[in-house]
Amino acid sequence: MVPKFIYSDNMGTETINKPPVRKYALVVIATFILIFLIYYSVMNLLSPVRKLEELKKEYAFRQNEKNKIDERVFNDSAYLKLLKDRSFLQSRVAMAETDSIYLTINLADSIVNLEISGVSVHKTKIKKLNISKMLRDDNSYTISSFLSKPFNISKNYSSIPKVPLMIKMAPKDTSEYIPDIFPDTADYEPVNYIMAIENGTRIIVYQEEKLNPGDNIHLFWFDLRYRLRNTLESLKSSLTFKVPEYHPFIKLRLPRADAKIIYRALPEHGQIAVYR
Repeated sequence: MVPKFIYSDNMGTETINKPPVRKYALVVIATFILIFLIYYSVMNLLSPVRKLEELKKEYAFRQNEKNKIDERVFNDSAYLKLLKDRSFLQSRVAMAETDSIYLTINLADSIVNLEISGVSVHKTKIKKLNISKMLRDDNSYTISSFLSKPFNISKNYSSIPKVPLMIKMAPKDTSEYIPDIFPDTADYEPVNYIMAIENGTRIIVYQEEKLNPGDNIHLFWFDLRYRLRNTLESLKSSLTFKVPEYHPFIKLRLPRADAKIIYRALPEHGQIAVYR
């Protein structure tokens, strides 16, 4: 029913139809939001597809015109197993030559190692594991080639400081001197961190234990901030009509003490090798 209002003057009374402007505005806004949500969803669905195409373009096998190889060999499980082993060894050899501490993640055996020049200095068991579907493809020459090079850390997001810091006032004389006792706040704070890799991958480490009542809440907010950052990046890309960047991920749950040791032992821009 179209709303009406009454207008009166000395000449009489006249009924005029009033257009439902507010109703039309709400319909237009709701339609716009619906269209944008559909558009945003489609762009996010295209994101992993584009990432895989980028990997194929860079890491897929290229035929040699002189010595062609039957591509059916790439579907052979024995060949792919050897390829994965070789790729992992290549990464470890490349990192060992740097004379710096680095990390190896063996997803097949659920083992994480800190190594220096090929020698393990700290080992821990992965308690829980979750990885992107893209990286779970065991029959992919592209993914095996992608993992054949060390991952370089570009940025860290963490709940604990990389290097513990204590501020202390200098004593007036020797009578006020007290030996330094460095408090380690990570013994009380939850240990969760994300290592952003230069190739777009994310290595996400959460502590396995829930020692304090607030640990679950802390993890919730830490994970929520990470997801919000990704959502904002996706929105910015979508608003400029670009497909958002997809970040393949490896989520690990480790014992808290081991997770802290690994995070603080790795250099700020350290290297990681992954075997799946």
